[in-house]
Amino acid sequence: MTKALPGRTDHVVVVGAGLAGLSAALHLLGAGRRVTVVERDPLPGGRAGRLVRGGYRFDTGPTVLTMPDLADEAFAAVGDSLRERVELIPLHPAYRARFADGSGIDVHTGAEAMEAEIERFADAGEAAGYRRLRDWLERLYRAQMRHFIDANFDSPFQLLTPDLARLAALGGFGRLDARIGRYLSDERLRRVFSFQALYAGVPPARALAAYAVIAYMDTVAGVYFPRGGMHAVPQAMADAAADAGADLRFGQDVTRLERSGDRVTAVVTTKDRIPCDAVVLTPDLPVAYRLLGHAPRRPLRIRHSPSAVVLHAGTDRTWPGLAHHTLSFGAAWSRTFDELTRTGELMSDPSLLITRPTATDPSLAPPGRHLHYILAPCPNTDIGPDAAEWGDLAPRYRDSILKELEQRGLDGIGSAIEEQCLVTPAEWQAQGHAAGTPFSAAHTFAQTGPFRPRNLVRGTENAVLAGCGTTPGVGVPTVLLSGKLAAARVTGRTTRPPARTSRARATSEGTPS
Repeated sequence: MTKALPGRTDHVVVVGAGLAGLSAALHLLGAGRRVTVVERDPLPGGRAGRLVRGGYRFDTGPTVLTMPDLADEAFAAVGDSLRERVELIPLHPAYRARFADGSGIDVHTGAEAMEAEIERFADAGEAAGYRRLRDWLERLYRAQMRHFIDANFDSPFQLLTPDLARLAALGGFGRLDARIGRYLSDERLRRVFSFQALYAGVPPARALAAYAVIAYMDTVAGVYFPRGGMHAVPQAMADAAADAGADLRFGQDVTRLERSGDRVTAVVTTKDRIPCDAVVLTPDLPVAYRLLGHAPRRPLRIRHSPSAVVLHAGTDRTWPGLAHHTLSFGAAWSRTFDELTRTGELMSDPSLLITRPTATDPSLAPPGRHLHYILAPCPNTDIGPDAAEWGDLAPRYRDSILKELEQRGLDGIGSAIEEQCLVTPAEWQAQGHAAGTPFSAAHTFAQTGPFRPRNLVRGTENAVLAGCGTTPGVGVPTVLLSGKLAAARVTGRTTRPPARTSRARATSEGTPS
């Protein structure tokens, strides 16, 4: 039984209609709560938003969907189904990796296909190492999921479960890069199974091996793309919440919380005052703490993950070497992470993620046109250029990225762009993200599990946090779980999916206007 909020929790206001807020709303609705969702933007999604320009439909946030069953848990809480609302297309390959020496490998999530590809790319010895690595990743995931990822923590002593011993026996408290190196000697392959540490904000050489669970999600569990783009997932969640009786209010920024003693009694927006029995706050931590009027004391200042520059480009052509997701690695590796996490310099030899969603869903662009999402990791504003510096730096850095892509085989990409949007740490900071990063607090040991900022805040007895800054952390699957865990704080129980019914089922509340 999880520790729950005291007192009445009949009506819950969820601040933010991103993935965390919508997940919380669906789980709360399934537990019989009345739910109002307040969102500052005109559409649901939060970081997983949508930008439309010149007939191009850009996803503004995450581009990789793994473990969709975690999203489906939220739908199932109200007797609905993600797969009834959204067509999920499995990606084969999940990624294509291209290296500075001109070599490349397709990353498959199927064991046999990946084994054959590694044997072609390297040799039979590396393929055998992959088989052992895959087995280790699966065991690592099983050891972590129940007690370390899908779990609320009230004390570090909750770590003391049999799964902790299993995790230790699996080497989860060693270093990620060294552990991957036990199975794969080819440095290029080691990158494929360790670059995910960047999502956690820690270089592979310093990250806990336990974070290989992210590689499990990316390289074993399967990678999917929703028809209509990643934004289709939060849109479907919002639709399911509305069908289940939620009151969704878009275009309303929360200005303050009214309190009586230690309880929040109402959420005040630019348009409404909404009385409530409890509140779930999903904005980034500084915004949530500002609304609450205080921040919890921590022995150490929160350390934030690196940020990213993202170029959304609508083009009149594409390039045959690109898969849906392409990882374009530079020659440098350890130096890149030093620049991103220590020295605060822009990558001197960048590794880039290029996503081409029109490879899977051409309807996202005008006929004969293509979408390209180019992500370049960069230092956050705590250690790198600040928001003001990015004003002058942004166009120059965009040009340098395009020049680099030209040299890596994307001939004419600069002149092919018809519509574009460049997002830098300055824009992330303007949206309320601390240190100008959308990836929030880094997953250092001191900011993981029971040591991560808790979703309960002392001094306010009926408020819960959700989102990537709190439990369990950064990434689409974990953010969805954060909403579920926040709902459990309200209800006092871990929600279990009920039997599913048709999404068109009738609800006693009806659908709000």
